[in-house]
Amino acid sequence: MIPITPTFSIDESSIEWQFIRASGPGGQNVNKVATAVQLRYVLPEAQMLPDGALARLRGLAGKRITDGGVLILEARRFRSQDRNRQDAMEKLVTLIQAALEPPRLRKPTRPTRASQRRQRETKQRRSIVKQLRRAAPDDS
Repeated sequence: MIPITPTFSIDESSIEWQFIRASGPGGQNVNKVATAVQLRYVLPEAQMLPDGALARLRGLAGKRITDGGVLILEARRFRSQDRNRQDAMEKLVTLIQAALEPPRLRKPTRPTRASQRRQRETKQRRSIVKQLRRAAPDDS
């Protein structure tokens, strides 16, 4: 089990690892060793997420979710496979933590009297500018 929050954790069996060759620095090591990591998290396994969290996770992940419901995270920042694996796991944990956090409710507010006055004055100024741009009325 991988702890996400003190009360929630995910099962390691729903995570698949795939190792691929990374681009970038590393010399000959880049051509020989598959150091980049693809973490695949099967979202149908994530049905244990609380209400709304799965939908928020889908929204946060965006294009990183396939049509089959698999979340794919890539990590290729480091030169070693182990550190890239840790990096991918950290990305998954932070993504799920963000999805578990419920959105804050917006408190409806009203504009202040001063802001309403400023808005009226701005509109009046714009109106005058546009009036001055008009062609002068023909007296004939």
